[in-house]
Amino acid sequence: MPRNPQKNTKSGQKKLLKKELVYKINGCVFAVYKELGHGFLEKVYENALCIELKQQGLHIETQKNIKVLYKGNQVGEYIADLIVNQTILVELKAQNSLHKAHEAQL
Repeated sequence: MPRNPQKNTKSGQKKLLKKELVYKINGCVFAVYKELGHGFLEKVYENALCIELKQQGLHIETQKNIKVLYKGNQVGEYIADLIVNQTILVELKAQNSLHKAHEAQL
């Protein structure tokens, strides 16, 4: 039987909170793009986005090393551009279009 999306459950609350967080992050991304436009290096957008996210009261971590595990063994590391509120990983790309390699990274 389908779950009632209006039902006030812990998992439903988490989904709603993440949706609101993603909405807030997207708003910050659009604000940065509106102000700076296109043509800068990724680091410029990252710095501006950090300012915007902090102004929204969000906690951010930049260039965070994340261990990549395979069957309990560390096989590498991934460096996340941004992690917002210890929940959402943001991978920045300053490109005209995304290529297959970018999509694989995401």
